[in-house]
Amino acid sequence: MDAYDEGSKARHLPDGPDGSLPEGPASAGSALDSTPCADQESTDQESVGQESVGQESTDQESVPLHHGSQAPTVQASGPQVSGPQAPTADPPVPVPTPTGIASLPLRSQIVAALALAVVAVVACVHLGMVFLHVAPSNTVTKQHGRAIDEWIYPEFEQNWKLFAPNPLQQNIDVQVRAQVRGADGGITETGWYDLSALDGAAIDGNLLPSHTQQNELRRAWDFYIGTHDNDNHPVGLRGDLSQRYLRRIVVLRLDREGAGGKGAVVESVQVRSRTTNVPPPKWSEEQVSDTPVLRELPWWTVPEEDVTDARTEASAG
Repeated sequence: MDAYDEGSKARHLPDGPDGSLPEGPASAGSALDSTPCADQESTDQESVGQESVGQESTDQESVPLHHGSQAPTVQASGPQVSGPQAPTADPPVPVPTPTGIASLPLRSQIVAALALAVVAVVACVHLGMVFLHVAPSNTVTKQHGRAIDEWIYPEFEQNWKLFAPNPLQQNIDVQVRAQVRGADGGITETGWYDLSALDGAAIDGNLLPSHTQQNELRRAWDFYIGTHDNDNHPVGLRGDLSQRYLRRIVVLRLDREGAGGKGAVVESVQVRSRTTNVPPPKWSEEQVSDTPVLRELPWWTVPEEDVTDARTEASAG
């Protein structure tokens, strides 16, 4: 009995009064039946506890400990998969801020687009007009020559004087005098106003002279002599236009200079040119005359609208 108990490590049941097992088949049967069940449950609990302790120790051993870490990280139980670390998500790409026209409100963008379209159309039309002006005579210039000339002259006239075999070597002064009606009703005649000299004085020392000071009077005179013969008779359809254009310019200049005094009204004007040759350099053997050549135009009656326009433009300036 003792040998059996030691070998099986079974529990000892309480002995009877005489040291023997309790009597009765029911008691013996129940005791014998309960012993292996209790032993089995104890063995199962111990084995489960050992497995759980072994699993926890295995999980803890699989967690690497880094220097300076505060506490080990316990990984979830389960099979450990070795391999490359999963890629981290890229930071969000900043959206660029729109610049230029795109940064404007929608209404402003529409206005800017329309303005650019208008500028582009005007530029294309201007380039086309200049091309047709300098191009040889063709069907388009024959049919629309007047419209092309009205667009080009006098502001955008093209010529080849810079590349001519004999460039212009003369100084041309445009001068004007007038008959004015004073405040008392009398008519007086002024002296000659050298308009070219007045423009030259305004240009001297001016780093940014205006286009009007440099070219308005000169181009108006070139326009006139290009459309009139030596007897001052108009040639072609632009003769009358060039005369009216030159007359308005000189009336405006006379009004600026106060010709005839305060309150005087210009009744008629006369224009002339004074041409002198540019003297050649000292090393040249060329001989030119230094005598001025005058070309006087007839007297022109000034219409009332020219006087009104001249005073309006002078007051606006």
